Amino acid sequence: MRLHLADPQTVIREILPALGVENALLTAGTADRCNTMTIGWCQAGRLWNLPVCTVYVRPERYTYQFMEERDYFTVSVLPESEKKTMALCGSRSGRDLDKIKECGLTVRYGAGDTPYFAEAEAVLVCRKLYVQDMDPACAAAGEEKILPYYGEKGGWHRIYTGEIVEAYSARPYAK
Repeated sequence: MRLHLADPQTVIREILPALGVENALLTAGTADRCNTMTIGWCQAGRLWNLPVCTVYVRPERYTYQFMEERDYFTVSVLPESEKKTMALCGSRSGRDLDKIKECGLTVRYGAGDTPYFAEAEAVLVCRKLYVQDMDPACAAAGEEKILPYYGEKGGWHRIYTGEIVEAYSARPYAK
């Protein structure tokens, strides 16, 4: 699949139906050391009049340290044919296994030399703008819907909002 540089707003509209349903891969790190993980929680849109993407990572996740160390991250939406890749990247830790190698993913680099995958249908390359820990005291309503995501599974997520500085699509949109 060949990715083309595209307008972030166009790619946001393209990937919105996939976020939280088909899932995506969140990746952070460098050419020498990076990690990826399947994410189901992700939003894209506009904030502070900028195109943005927001992702959520628990401190217990191996990817967390890469998110903390780097100013950039990527979100890659893979085609449905990559279900095995999505399953492995969502169930195994990069501490124990080189998931990228195991899945046979082809690494490419965007702004900030941030890794993403050539196999993706769409990619957002983001520069961190805002980082904040989720706080259980701020669960205003619907606690019965929120709290089951915590407890045995781990701690509360850290929120990362990044400005989309590059976007790629398998569809040949003009930039």
